[in-house]
Amino acid sequence: MLKDGKKVFNFGFGQSPFPIPDKVVEVLKENAHKKDHLPMQGLPELREAISKYLFKRTGVDYKKENIIITPGSKEAMLLMHVVFNGEIILPSPSWVSYEPQAEIAKNKVHWIETSMDNNWFPTAKQFEDKIKSIGKKNIILIINSPNNPSGSVCNNLNEIAEVAKKNSVRILSDEIYTDLTFDKKYESISKFCPENTFISSGLGKWCGAGGWRLGFFAVPTSQLDFLNALKALASESYSTVNSPLQFAAVEAYKGDYSDYLNKTRSILKLVGNHVFNNLKSNKVLIHPPKGAFYLMPEFLNSKFLSSAEMCEDILNKTGVALMPGSDFGFKSNNKMIARLSYTDFDGDIFLKGIDSGKKLDDDLVKKYAPNVVEGTHRLVEWSKTL
Repeated sequence: MLKDGKKVFNFGFGQSPFPIPDKVVEVLKENAHKKDHLPMQGLPELREAISKYLFKRTGVDYKKENIIITPGSKEAMLLMHVVFNGEIILPSPSWVSYEPQAEIAKNKVHWIETSMDNNWFPTAKQFEDKIKSIGKKNIILIINSPNNPSGSVCNNLNEIAEVAKKNSVRILSDEIYTDLTFDKKYESISKFCPENTFISSGLGKWCGAGGWRLGFFAVPTSQLDFLNALKALASESYSTVNSPLQFAAVEAYKGDYSDYLNKTRSILKLVGNHVFNNLKSNKVLIHPPKGAFYLMPEFLNSKFLSSAEMCEDILNKTGVALMPGSDFGFKSNNKMIARLSYTDFDGDIFLKGIDSGKKLDDDLVKKYAPNVVEGTHRLVEWSKTL
């Protein structure tokens, strides 16, 4: 469509629109000459910085010896799947790569169908029932809050943690978006279940550095055998992560970027609420955004056989590109759900155009995120035809 000169509103790809903080880029430049391999597990100074970062946010002591630096958090999760031998529990919706990674590693996936009533996260009862149906096997639950694709935050982490502890279930807490929680609270399930919780994260979302591919995986001391297996696998696959990037990441995790984060969170919340307030209707069910940069509208209609067919119709008629709910684990075709990423704007220009001391309003969205405004309008007009 773009090659044909047609306008496309990119609400499909989940990438931060903001620039990497200048100081972090400067440190990368200063270390660009570093060419030698760093330790396979990662630069000790970086692992120490991440350990302190996690302790400050979660209150849990993931020692630097228990942290491994990976080429993006996605690679960290793939390593976890390959090392693990057992059953994976996924809430639907879940990020698109969790299930394929489990299948690559020959781990069986079990879905928990969530609902809007519980913020698109499993209840403790649903979780316990699923464990009982699987039986006494090795189990990992993957949880992601704020969530991709819903943009929702889990409000019952403590209840889920209690079930996990009771049943000796391990948890992967994917915290790639946690610094982008709009109420500024970093809520980690590790607070309630530290002995069984792995944490994966990285620079991709909060630092705007998706293409840098730098992540980490933190393992509790009670799971050191698992960590040793991860280290062996890392050594035989990617060897070590890009050296200059690791030095730059030390600055990202040690430096004070609270002003940058406050501004980017405020902009994302503002833009997300613009989309939410304009799109919600008696034909579109949608939760307000709570973090990350996603919304997950459900369109009430019976015109389409699948959410993929619906998204194709939206793209062809409006130019708005969305991702269908079927990509995120909604197995039934009766829910017309899509993921909307409201990041089709220049984050650098938006950041420079706001004043920290002034209240942000909808006029700023119209000025600095015109594609989001126009794309949302077209989506609203399309929904009226349902």
